[in-house]
Amino acid sequence: MMHKIKTLLLIAMALSPTGSLLAWGATGHRIVAQIAYDNLNCRTRHKVNRILGEKGIVYWSTWADNIKSDTIYPTSYDWHYQDFDPGMSDSAVVATLTHYPTEGGNLFRAMDSLVALLREHPNDTDALKFVVHLMGDRFCPMHTAHLDDLGGNRVPVDWFREKRNLHWVWDEGIINAVGYSYTEYAEYIEHRYHDQKRAIRRMTWEELLLHNYHFTESIYEYQEGWNGNAYVYTYHFAPSMEWQLYAAGIRLAMLLNELY
Repeated sequence: MMHKIKTLLLIAMALSPTGSLLAWGATGHRIVAQIAYDNLNCRTRHKVNRILGEKGIVYWSTWADNIKSDTIYPTSYDWHYQDFDPGMSDSAVVATLTHYPTEGGNLFRAMDSLVALLREHPNDTDALKFVVHLMGDRFCPMHTAHLDDLGGNRVPVDWFREKRNLHWVWDEGIINAVGYSYTEYAEYIEHRYHDQKRAIRRMTWEELLLHNYHFTESIYEYQEGWNGNAYVYTYHFAPSMEWQLYAAGIRLAMLLNELY
């Protein structure tokens, strides 16, 4: 169904400016996919394995980042984020889920369209790969961040004596500082946050978006008074980051269990 995905791309190109961005890095996306895989029911696991290969949702979880420059899906990078303004009301934030903004990303539009495509064509391998990846993006704070600084890309950060930016810190910096492999980290997160699984499953998409929005705003607020100590930053934010990764994995599993 590549032509259907291309149609979605043309809509995105018409509505949004160009942008760049990765989310969570390879390790983070594999963590999300591994958590999801561990929470698939047997029927769903069998079906997605048949479509993408054994444990394919993990191995293909970074594909959507890798093909951003491919001519097959030009400008698909615009699906990976949805920017927000600071100080928005809760109602304005929630409205973006159905009244897609005309600039600053197409994450919600893309997810809704790709899920609808999978309902009609569940064996569409590329659509499934996109959904696996974009669910992770949906829970990455700097992918629902500020338009004026390109999701933290224009916020400079000194990270362990390296010149980085705030977006990179949340894509890779904190995860890399912890030092686990994706399998080790996924196992740790699942054990640590297991008692929150039921609550995460019960949250509406509106509640999850507001949680993410206010969390992202707290990151910006922390940035203003941060002394630049990356060890302190990692210690402060790692638990919240882990919750985001866990929630992304649980909600991806819920979606795939529903679709398959």
